[in-house]
Parts: sequence; C-alpha cells; structure tokens
Amino acid sequence: MPKLNVAVQMDPMTTVDINADSTFALMLEAQARGHVLWHYEVPQMWLDGAVLKARVHPVRVQRVAGDFYRFGPLETVDLSAMDVVLMRQDPPFDMGYITATHLLEHIHPKTLVVNNPAAVRNAPEKLLVAHFPQLMPPTMIGRDREAIKEFRALHRDIIVKPLFGNGGIGVFRVKPDDENLGSLLDMFFAASREPLMIQRYEPAVRAGDKRIILIDGAPLGALNRVPAEGDSRSNMHAGGRPEPTKLTGRELEICAAIGPVLKEQGLLFTGIDVIGDYLTEINVTSPTGLQQIERFDGVNLATVIWEKIEGMRG
Repeated sequence: MPKLNVAVQMDPMTTVDINADSTFALMLEAQARGHVLWHYEVPQMWLDGAVLKARVHPVRVQRVAGDFYRFGPLETVDLSAMDVVLMRQDPPFDMGYITATHLLEHIHPKTLVVNNPAAVRNAPEKLLVAHFPQLMPPTMIGRDREAIKEFRALHRDIIVKPLFGNGGIGVFRVKPDDENLGSLLDMFFAASREPLMIQRYEPAVRAGDKRIILIDGAPLGALNRVPAEGDSRSNMHAGGRPEPTKLTGRELEICAAIGPVLKEQGLLFTGIDVIGDYLTEINVTSPTGLQQIERFDGVNLATVIWEKIEGMRG
C-alpha cells in the first residue's frame, strides 16, 4: 500500500491521554503503516474561494509520557491534496462542529473524510438513535414542559440530558420523589434553545453501560463501563470504570439492525451504547474505546480501521 498523507482534525495535542485516547491509537497505527501524519485544529481550517485550506503541522507520535508528539514547521496546505482526513475533534456538536462538516464536504470523497461529514452532520448520536425506536428505552426529545412532565408522570424515574452533550456532562437522574425537575428545566432552557433528551432510567446501568465498536457496520469489539459509586453516569470521562465484556444475543441483534445503515451512510468508525436490552446512543463524532478494548481482548481495532481506509483509497 502506498503511503498516505493523513490530516487529523482534532483538539490540541496537549489534551491527549496517550493511554486512553482513540485518536492517538489511530495515529500510532497510521504511522506504523508508513503513512504521513499532519495535525490541525478546526479554527485553523478555512475556505478560500473553492479551496479548503488548513494551517497544519507535520507530526510524529510515540507512546512516551511527556514526550508523545513532535511537530514539524507550520505550513498552509490545500486539504484536497491530502489522501485522508480524520475528523476527530470532540463535541459539543454545535454550529462550529456543523460548519466544519460543511467545509469538509468540499473535499470529500476525493479526499476521504472519516467519518463521512454529511452523515456526521445528519446523524448526531442522540438523534440518529431515534430512528430505531424498537431498540430504545422509552424516550422523548423536546422542550415542551408539559410533555416532559407527562413523560415523567408515566415513567417516574427518568434521565434528563442535553441533546448535543458529551462525556456525561449535564446528565441528570430525576427520581420519582425529586422536586428539582422544574428548576433543572429552568437551568437548561436559560442556557440553550436546544431540546432535551428524556429517557426512562434503566436500573441495568448499575451493572454497566456497554460501548460496542462497529467498523464499517460490523461489531468488532466491546467494553463495559460501570458507573462510580453514587453516580448514575457510566462515561469514562465521568469516572466510569471500564471492564472486559462479551456481546450478548440481544446486543448482536441490535448491531444487525443498525449496522447496514451505518455502513450505507459512510460511518466507518462508530460506537454504540447499550444498557441492558436497550440501545441508548450511536456515537459518530469521535468514538472512544479502542485502547481499552485492546488491553482487555488483545484486539487492535485501529489496524482494522486502517485496513478499511486503505482499501477505500485503493
């Protein structure tokens, strides 16, 4: 396979956790395969007429704490001259994120953008999942107070979370005897005009919230994330503890239902969240879990992702 020029659109390199970050794992694997890496952040990308440009650093990475990346001189490039762009900046999924997907459409698919920017824009994790209501726990998306109160009256124990949040930030469990729902809605609605996602609380989360990695629509790895004591959130950013796991029959059924849709839309690398028997989110923006799965199962999913990318670049 000829070496590829790979631009990685991501957050600052200084924020990377070399023992947990999936983007870092993808960069290490690309470099090991002889590909050339370039790093830039979203504010360093702009459309100049019909040309999408970015101010980039050539970068080399290594798994050495405190010395895990080396930048070359900053230069301006035409991103259409790259072979691959990895769109790996973290949410929030706001207008800045959405605009970045529009800009990347100017070069995709001539330059392969992973994941497909149009599909990322049209399939934010808490909205894409709503196309599979038969797989979800009872869920509503909206900001009508009366509808939210009626949903709570029906399901009693609920989870309230921002529609475009990430990492467990802003996720609240509202128990049947909790008197703070009104105040909580005031806080959310004062901060944003966006709807909320409300779901029935699933007690099975105490045993863990499973992250399943799908590559080109196929489930190839998983880990369980167990909430910290006294917390209903299982996100690793919120203190959730990763542990090894195996896929159940129900989880394979869920993957079989959604996998073809993900593949068709060009969502090459995704991570779904399953609590008990229910699909709760489909993560398409910057899924995580590659390093934890490799430690638990000895499976390097970054290799599989790059084999797929190389096959698509032909």
